[in-house]
Amino acid sequence: MHVMVQQQLRQLLPEGKGNTPAALALLGGSVAALVVWKWLSKKMIQKKMEEARRTRDEGMKKMAKAVQQFREEVPIVQTDAILSLPLLELTRRLQEGSLSPRTVLYTYLEKALEVTQQTNCLRHFIPECEEQLQEVEGHKEKGLLYGIPVSIKDHIGHKGHLATCGLVQCLGTLMDEDSVLVKVLKKQGAIPFAMTNVPQTLFSYDCSNPTFGRTLNPLNPQKSPGGSSGGEAALMAGGGSILGVGSDMGGSIRLPCSFCGLCGLKPTAERLSLSGVTSPVNGILAVPCALGPMARDVDSLALCMKALLCQEMFQLDPTVPPIPFNEEVYSSSTPLRVGYYDTDGYFPLPPCMRRAVKETRHALQAAGHQVSTTTPALLPRVSPASLLTEEITLQKPDTAPKHICGKNDLAELVHFSPPRIPYVMTELFMKTFFADGGRTWLDVFTGDIADPGLKPQINFCKIPRLVKKLLALLLKPLFPRLAEYLSAMAGMRSVKEMWNHHHQIQLYRSQFISQWKELQLDVVLCPVLGPAFTTGYPGKLLTAISSTMLYNVLNFPAGVVPVSTVTEADEEELKLYKGCCDDPWDRTLKQVWEVVEQRLLMCVQCPGDPSLLVPPLQAVAGAVGMPVAVQCVALPWQEELCLRFMKEVETLSRDKRVA
Repeated sequence: MHVMVQQQLRQLLPEGKGNTPAALALLGGSVAALVVWKWLSKKMIQKKMEEARRTRDEGMKKMAKAVQQFREEVPIVQTDAILSLPLLELTRRLQEGSLSPRTVLYTYLEKALEVTQQTNCLRHFIPECEEQLQEVEGHKEKGLLYGIPVSIKDHIGHKGHLATCGLVQCLGTLMDEDSVLVKVLKKQGAIPFAMTNVPQTLFSYDCSNPTFGRTLNPLNPQKSPGGSSGGEAALMAGGGSILGVGSDMGGSIRLPCSFCGLCGLKPTAERLSLSGVTSPVNGILAVPCALGPMARDVDSLALCMKALLCQEMFQLDPTVPPIPFNEEVYSSSTPLRVGYYDTDGYFPLPPCMRRAVKETRHALQAAGHQVSTTTPALLPRVSPASLLTEEITLQKPDTAPKHICGKNDLAELVHFSPPRIPYVMTELFMKTFFADGGRTWLDVFTGDIADPGLKPQINFCKIPRLVKKLLALLLKPLFPRLAEYLSAMAGMRSVKEMWNHHHQIQLYRSQFISQWKELQLDVVLCPVLGPAFTTGYPGKLLTAISSTMLYNVLNFPAGVVPVSTVTEADEEELKLYKGCCDDPWDRTLKQVWEVVEQRLLMCVQCPGDPSLLVPPLQAVAGAVGMPVAVQCVALPWQEELCLRFMKEVETLSRDKRVA
C-alpha cells in the first residue's frame, strides 16, 4: 500500500516550483487514505472473527438442545459413574453392551458443555458426531475404540470443518476430507465429537488466540492449561473428554499434560500419520511435528496407540512404517536400565519438578530397585557463558555399570547427563524455526491481529538481522542465554549454512544415541516444565521449554506422567530460586514475594481492576495443589517401551499416594 501511494504521488505531483500546496494536499490525502484503509482492514478482520465466534456459539446452543432432548428421552443416566470410568473399563462395558455408545456420547457432550463454559476450551463441537454414532451402532464388528468419544486438536483435519491454527486467514477454508488419523479413529469405532482451542500459530505453550479467546486451566483459572494442545488438556482435566489427540513440536502435548495433571505421549514423529494436519508454517522437517494421545492414565495411551497402529493407517498413508503396537513389550516385566537426571543445566526448573524426579527415583529404589554405584557420566563445571559456546565432552565411567538385580527388581538407575543443552536449544532448535529470521512466521500475521502473548516473539523477529547480531554481541558478557537466543533468531544466510545446520542435528542425534548405548540404557527419567504457569507468562519464557524441546530435536518418544502435587514447602523453597544465569528469564520465573503481597492487597482494595489479578514476575508461584509430573523417554520407534516405563512410574506414584 505504501509503495502504491508513493507511485501515485510521483505521477500526480506537478513538476516545477510553486506547487507546495498541491504536494501537501496530495500527501495529506494519501496519508488519510492509508489510515482509512488500515481501519477498514481491521474492521474486516474483526467481522470475520465475530462471525467465527457466532458460528461457534450457535453450534454450542444446538448441541445443548440435542443433549437436553436426550435427557428427556433417557431421564435416568448415571452420569458421574460413567464419567469416572477409566477408558479400559468404559471400553469393556461398551463392548459387552452394558453401556450404549449413545449414552456415553451424550454424557460427555453434556460434561464438555459445562467444562467449556468454565474454561473456554472448545473451538467447536462436531455435529456429525451424531451421524458417526448411528454408523458405529450399525457396525457388526466393534473396533478397539467402539463408542468412545474422542476430542481432537484444532488443526487435525475433520471433513467439513475449519483447521484454524488460531489464525483469521484460516477461517474461510473448510477441510475437504478427514485427516488419516480421524479416518482411523472412526474405523476403530471412536466418535470424534469436539475440536479444541489452540494458541495463535500454535507457536506457544499458552493457549490464547484473538478469535476464540483464552483457555483457562480447570484446576486453577489463574493458571494456563499449557499449549499448544491446551484446549485438549483443559477439556480432559475438567472431565469433558476421556481421550484426546494433540500434536507436539517442542512440548505441545507434554507441557499441557504437565500443567493439567494428565498423561501424554509424543511418539517418534513418523509413527503416526500427519496427513491432513494443518500447520501455519510448512516444510520444517529438521525438527518434525508428532501427533500423540492424551488421557487420564497410561493404559489409555497404550490402547489408543494400539488402535491407531493398524493396517488401516498403514494403507491410508504408506509413509508410516507398518509397525503394529507391540503388546509384548508394553506388558513385559523384564528388568530395565534407567538413566535419570533432574536438571539439564540450561533452564533450572522450579524445586517441585526436581523433587518429582528425586521422589520417583526413591520410589523405584523402595520397590527393590538397585542403583548403580559406578561413576556417572558427568558434565564438567563450566560458566554459563561457556555452556552456550563450548563443545562439552562427557567423562566416561571408569567401568561399565553392573546390573545388580534382586528378586523383585524391575530396573537399575544410572545417572545420565544430556550433553550441550544450551547449544541444542539455540543453535539446533531455535534456528530451525527461525531459519529465515522469522520472516515466514511473521507473514502469517498478515491480515490478522496478533495475540498479546506472542508480542515478545514478534518484536524479536522484527528486529533487523544486523541489529540482532550486534545486540547479541553486546549482551553476551551479561546475559549469555539472551544473547544466544537473539543470535539464533537472526537465522541463516545461505543454503549451505542450512544444510550444515541439518547435518549438525543429525550429528547430535548420533552422539546422543552413542552416549545412551555406552551407558546401556533402556529408558530415561527426567523432569518436565511445570507446575502450570500463570496465564500470560509462557510468552515471556519461551526458552523454559528446554526439558521437552530436546526430545523433539532428537525425535525420541517421550511421555509425561503426573506423580505429585505442589506443596507449601515447594512454595517456600521457590523463594530461594536463583536459576543459573541471573538473567531476565531467571528473574521472571521466580516470584518476587513483596510485590505479590502488595498486588494482592491492591486486588482487595480495587477488585474491579483486572490488571491487578496476576502479580508481575509470578510465573509458577501460587500453585499449591497443582500437578507435578515427570518425563519418561525411550529411543526412536520404542513407544511401547516408553509407555511400559510410564506405566511403572504411574503405578509407583499411585501406590505412594494411597499409602
